[in-house]
Amino acid sequence: MSSERDPLATNIHALGMALQRVMTNQSGARALELEAQVRQMAHELRAQPSPELADRLTKLIAARPVAQLYDLVKASTLYFGLVNLAESVERLRMLSVRDRQRYPAPRAEGITDAVAMLRSHGVSAEAIQAWLDHALIMPVLTAHPTESRRRTTLNKLRRIFDTLIELTLRTTPLLPHEHVAAITQIEREIVGLWLSDDVRVEKPSVLDEVENGLYYFQRVIWDRLPNLDRELAEALSEHYPEHAWRLRPILRFGSWMGGDRDGNPFVTAEVTVDTVRLMRSAMLRHLIACLAPLHTDLSQSLQQAPVSREVLERIAYYSDLMPAAAQKISPHHSREPYRQLTDLIRARLERTLDYTLHTPIHWGQDPPPQPQPDIYFRSEELLADLELMRTSLNANGAALVADGLLRDLIAKVAIFRLHSATLDIRQHSGRHSAALHELFAAAGVCDAYLHLPEAEKIDILCAEIASPRPLSETRLSNYSPDTAEVIQTFRMLAALLEQIDPQVIENYVISTTADVSDILAVLLFCHEVGLYEPGRFSLLNVVPLFETGDDLLHAPQIMERCLTLPAYREHLRLRGDVQEIMLGYSDSNKEGGFVAANWALYRAQVELDALAQRHGIQLRLFHGRGGAVGRGGGPAGQAILAQPPGTLSGQIKMTDQGEMISDRYLDPRSAHRHLEQVVHAVMRAGFPETLPAPDAAWLEVMEQIATSARQTYRDLIYANPEFLSYFREATPIAEISRLRIGSRPASRRNSARIEDLRAIPWVFSWMQSRHTIPGWYGLGSALAAFVQQQVESGEAASHHMPPAASALSLLRTMYRQWPFFTTLLDNAQMIMAKADMGIARQYAGLVGDQELALRVFGIIEAEFNRTREMICAIAEVDDLLGASPALRRAIQHRNPYIDPLSYIQIELLRRLRNEPDPGEQEQLETTVLMSINGLAAGLKNTG
Repeated sequence: MSSERDPLATNIHALGMALQRVMTNQSGARALELEAQVRQMAHELRAQPSPELADRLTKLIAARPVAQLYDLVKASTLYFGLVNLAESVERLRMLSVRDRQRYPAPRAEGITDAVAMLRSHGVSAEAIQAWLDHALIMPVLTAHPTESRRRTTLNKLRRIFDTLIELTLRTTPLLPHEHVAAITQIEREIVGLWLSDDVRVEKPSVLDEVENGLYYFQRVIWDRLPNLDRELAEALSEHYPEHAWRLRPILRFGSWMGGDRDGNPFVTAEVTVDTVRLMRSAMLRHLIACLAPLHTDLSQSLQQAPVSREVLERIAYYSDLMPAAAQKISPHHSREPYRQLTDLIRARLERTLDYTLHTPIHWGQDPPPQPQPDIYFRSEELLADLELMRTSLNANGAALVADGLLRDLIAKVAIFRLHSATLDIRQHSGRHSAALHELFAAAGVCDAYLHLPEAEKIDILCAEIASPRPLSETRLSNYSPDTAEVIQTFRMLAALLEQIDPQVIENYVISTTADVSDILAVLLFCHEVGLYEPGRFSLLNVVPLFETGDDLLHAPQIMERCLTLPAYREHLRLRGDVQEIMLGYSDSNKEGGFVAANWALYRAQVELDALAQRHGIQLRLFHGRGGAVGRGGGPAGQAILAQPPGTLSGQIKMTDQGEMISDRYLDPRSAHRHLEQVVHAVMRAGFPETLPAPDAAWLEVMEQIATSARQTYRDLIYANPEFLSYFREATPIAEISRLRIGSRPASRRNSARIEDLRAIPWVFSWMQSRHTIPGWYGLGSALAAFVQQQVESGEAASHHMPPAASALSLLRTMYRQWPFFTTLLDNAQMIMAKADMGIARQYAGLVGDQELALRVFGIIEAEFNRTREMICAIAEVDDLLGASPALRRAIQHRNPYIDPLSYIQIELLRRLRNEPDPGEQEQLETTVLMSINGLAAGLKNTG
């Protein structure tokens, strides 16, 4: 299917031809002719824009019945899905080619490359060992997906991808009949896609989201991480052979699916319990399945080699504990102790699975239930059994065997434990405060907690945390439903950790943390249910989430005050003096714009790191990054290296969302590449001597630029009284709010205010309408204002150049030498390249008041042109992405195919908003939602 000359173009052409055949067979030749006509006009319009041609294309689409538009949207959506697969295959092919060209040098941005770089910079083995001893890298799959495609669609696309890989990357050519069979298989899957629903009939439930997340563990993640673990061990041994390395997992996974209840009324205590059962049972089933090949592998006989006494003692212990399981051991294995122990481990895992699925949990049992000896309660218990076998094999001539399947299984249990991923719990700070207001009033503590000054709140909370008496009643029926739900959530957490899995939940994230009292409130609830006992234990990390610009600004002061309070400092001591803090990219961006948000996050990290060093604690930053640039997105490795030098000491968490999850983890090779780039970046960032430090003057310049950009952004979004009408009518925000891509509502409240709208639909709607405002707006004005200010003040002038040239030269130096500024401008370039002001103007045509529309659109278009001009001048390129020709070509190739979908969506929105015939309403809605899917696939960004 591919050719040596241009495999990508060949594959795209072949996939396109297969799609055309399917479209002709399913909808007829006329449907294909219409698709070709619309596509040709869009190509011409892209090559030579003209109002006349745009009008002709608009009228052609407007004259078609919705059934024909449905076929056009279906074809475009499928096409982009197929093109995305071809590009993914090409990335893997090019990676393989570069590896062969570089051999024996290590792969660029790989783990071995990172270790080699540390060695070249003189970093000692002892320093790396100290880093490894506490390092943690945790991608977190989030509970609010922006993946707009159904899992049915993803499965079919995955099978096409596998076949395309076979056709493109195999080293020996296929026989003719094999090639025909492969093409037929691809076409068969395309037919399946054509005849399947693209749009979900119902919103996914929370547990649907949990199962969707587990899908990526089952397909890729479980088997991929042990390979990375092995790769790190080999790289360290190669470059530091003199050191005896102690290795523990540095890469784990987290999840919010089923734990994130902020604004999602469907995440109840019962749902979180079901989530834990699902996550744990999936992992246990996988571990049981792993034992089958291990059983085959461990055939060592007592007749051939001795075995350690500890293994024999463990077999005897389990035989007494589980006599029924011991009786099932085959007599053929009477001389094979490792197989016997493997059988008994399987039996204990099966009992653990049954316990996980069926044991009811109850908070407050007295005495507390004790774990049954025939189940695995902690992962360390299973690890101990597996380590017994590894130690014995190593000591008795089978080290190579121990280093095979057994080693990988040990790594798997160490990484994923017994539950696949750590489940984070998240709730809004306001829910805790409102619950305490009611509880304090009922208990006679105070009548108006919500209205107290912050200092008084802190005093009351600290006193209650120290008090041994319970605050809430055992029965919750006397409280309001919201208060009862908060209490029940904490009771459920305590019961889960006590009775099902003590390691499955570690973190409680507090959305919109604005004061010290927001943090202490969670600690009080933990104390109330037995999760925190001063002087004895604290079972959850209390994680403040600073989201808005003001919250990020005040975060260091809030944490400083927390760390001076004995109650909180005692909790942190019991948690190993590790403080996790989450930084939100989404709301800070929606509030103050792309530039100001990124700078506020940068500045907060510097100050929080200094705070942690002063107090002698370890800081773990949790980056709440979305897939789109407007929500902190962009290449993960670059983003990590763009953080302030020295602030990433080895522990980092970051969210993976929506289409980024499928893009990164749908294929083992893509997952490996993404994760090795993340490990590479975190290792380098952990040793600041390997990275350039910013000049102090650059920080001052960035402060000016961020302040100016924020003002420009807020002048449009919040200060312009016409903007809200424009946003509501010129984008498909209303339709996106109805799109069944996630379990929770699009807005936090029943309100039309932008402040209450969630960041995902905010970014999604601007991507769809081709404005892409959240990823760049305000940057151009800020850069231009900085240059102009230097002209007026003369501050940046040198003896050899005028002020404007000197200011521009300074910005160019920052772009070349400061990773933060480089990433900021490059991400803006990428998202602007996906924008199109010509098509955005067509969306503006949906606004009822066209004079208003033209005024607002004129402001946006002027800022777009200004931003493009300033970025090109600083990056010293002729046009956006001039220094990234491959990415630029990919976007330019897509645009003529995306454009028809935009024109069709505009026509569909117009019809849908003009009270269509009731018989046409459902098909119109379905086609609109499908066009949203198609544009998301074409632009490769949702939210």
